[in-house]
Parts: sequence; C-alpha cells; structure tokens
Amino acid sequence: MVQEKMILIARKNDTWVDIVISFGCSKTIAKDIVQEMYIKIQLKLESGLDITYQDGINYYYIFKTLRSLFYDYKRKGKNITLVSLDDVNLTNTDINYTESYDKIQIALEKMFWYDKKVFEIINGGESIAEFSRKSFIHYYSLYNTYNKVKRKLKKLL
Repeated sequence: MVQEKMILIARKNDTWVDIVISFGCSKTIAKDIVQEMYIKIQLKLESGLDITYQDGINYYYIFKTLRSLFYDYKRKGKNITLVSLDDVNLTNTDINYTESYDKIQIALEKMFWYDKKVFEIINGGESIAEFSRKSFIHYYSLYNTYNKVKRKLKKLL
C-alpha cells in the first residue's frame, strides 16, 4: 500500500520540482528538496498517515511538505556548500566491501557480548532512548557503549 502511494507521488516528480523552483531556488536544489520530501512522506506513510484525497493524492499536503523543506533549506542555507562533481577526484574507488564486512564481523565476534548486542540493536534502527526505556539501562551507558564500538570498527576501515 505504501509502495503504491509512493509510486503515485513519484509519477509527478517534474511537477514537484517545478513547484520548488517557483519558491525561488535552482533546479539542483529543487531536486534535492524533492528527494527529501520523498523520504519524509514515506516515513509518514509507514507510520500510518493517509494522504489520499478522493481517488488521488493530497497535493496540498505535498505542497505544504515541500514548502516546509524549502524554508528549512533557507534557514540552513548559509551553512550549505555546493560542491561540483567535476572538482571531485574519484580515482581511488577500489574498495573491497566483502573484505571490509568480514573484518567488521570478526571484530564484532571478538567483542564482549554486551558491547556487541548493544551495537547490533542500536545499529539495527532502535533509538537509544527507546532501547533505554525498554531495557532499564541508563541512556548514557548505552550511548557510550554504542559510540565506543563504532569507533573501534571505524579504526578497522
């Protein structure tokens, strides 16, 4: 059901980009804002929001979401720097993902079981606050454990 609604919304991609351009920004920025809108709408749909109107989608809701994201962009605009891909050197892209994944899995197996379990749960999408409430383990203990494991794994890569 969520997929179907997202497909309906995605079919109007050019319309959404044109709407954001009409707010007063470049086409590149407009495309980025529209992509953010897709993420936001999908999360809302997955949480149970119904954005249908008669037989289609609620254009007003999409418009309000785009406008809100545009205002967020404007507020943060001074801190955003656009980098042209022409200036980026992507010659060293020989990364062996299988080898990196294996290194991480071996390091996780060698860790203390508590550290490993906390990392897996939080990395799996559970928020630290929610996990703390469910497990009755202090928030900062979980936060520090998660970050400690993350730092160790980053050193491997």
